[in-house]
Amino acid sequence: MKRRNFLKKAGIASAGMLTANSVFGNISKLNFSPNNIINLGVIGTGQRGTGLTSIINKIEDINVIAASDVIPFRLQNGIAKSNTKTKGYQNYKALLDNKDIDAVIIATPFNTHSKIAIDALDAGKHVYCEKTLAKGYEGIQQLVNKTKASNTVFQTGHQYHSSRLYTYVVDLIRQGKVGNITAFECQWNRHGNWRRRVPNPSLEKAVNWRMYREFSGGLTAELCSHQIDFVNWVLGETPTQVMGVGGIDYWKDGRETYDNVHLTYSYKNGVKAKFSCLTSNAKDGYQIKVLGDKGTLIIDYKDAWFYPEGKKNKVMGEVDGVSGATAQWDKDKGYYINIEHLDPSKQALLDFKNAIINNKPPLSNINSGAKTAVCVQMALDAMYNNEIVKWNNNLTF
Repeated sequence: MKRRNFLKKAGIASAGMLTANSVFGNISKLNFSPNNIINLGVIGTGQRGTGLTSIINKIEDINVIAASDVIPFRLQNGIAKSNTKTKGYQNYKALLDNKDIDAVIIATPFNTHSKIAIDALDAGKHVYCEKTLAKGYEGIQQLVNKTKASNTVFQTGHQYHSSRLYTYVVDLIRQGKVGNITAFECQWNRHGNWRRRVPNPSLEKAVNWRMYREFSGGLTAELCSHQIDFVNWVLGETPTQVMGVGGIDYWKDGRETYDNVHLTYSYKNGVKAKFSCLTSNAKDGYQIKVLGDKGTLIIDYKDAWFYPEGKKNKVMGEVDGVSGATAQWDKDKGYYINIEHLDPSKQALLDFKNAIINNKPPLSNINSGAKTAVCVQMALDAMYNNEIVKWNNNLTF
């Protein structure tokens, strides 16, 4: 597919992209493969890495040609998922030495993100780093500094930040749809122990790294971070402080990270944002509520509704005059917002490809990713130390 047609079809020439500026520096094109085919290496071929590989298989002019994982059976799974000839590496640095690779996806345990991403930038690769960006304030700052000094594209894998539904909802909010925002109520509830089967006891921490504090930020980093990123995006600012509690109260299986978390962030304008995540009850699953004095927006994985204050059951045709954005009343959630959009993970990968080809930073970039990562670390400190944690003004993004 020609580049012009690709951009038109993907609908990403005007949405979800930022123009290059001094914050990001000047991004330089690498000399990638003939015919603008981008060759990818996937570092970390667990569930997320192989899942992204399956999506990439369906995107034109972008190929997975290499994979790396320290666990042999997972590396083999990653190679098998690719529909192109893929070379396997147990050491990711050997993958980075491959000159045919233009860009990498990093889908490794949370605590390794910063080091691997910095090495990838040093190797001149474009980087798509899964959320949460990095663990710990030092790792976050080091990665930000390295990215600013590089000439490559960096995208943080908060896929909902790439969703055209979410982009549309953010625009509605900024146009005053909900009025003055007073609060956010966010949840991501599941019923399951989040544990993976281990073929050999020696692999327990390598496979179930999410259960151990050394490697993981638990539910806050793996789930809540998506919704924290959304709140920062809507408000265009970061929180002043966070308080929170959590515990290992249901799954008594030797884990170190909490099986339930409850967080409250405060923002400068007085808005409070609450986040909860359970593993013992799945009622309502994933949900974001944006509450304002004119109404409430409710968002889940792929749908959104608007519930106006004092205007229940009003017949509506189009929402804000946007053709095709019709609304139908739901007694529990309000007016359904009908926006055509792709799967968020596929859209995120398309955005990454487009950013590389067009020499522009993606919407879900190093800055937005770093700010969310700081919020995650603040929450972990608040819960583990039982204290109110304020934003660290010594950080520079």
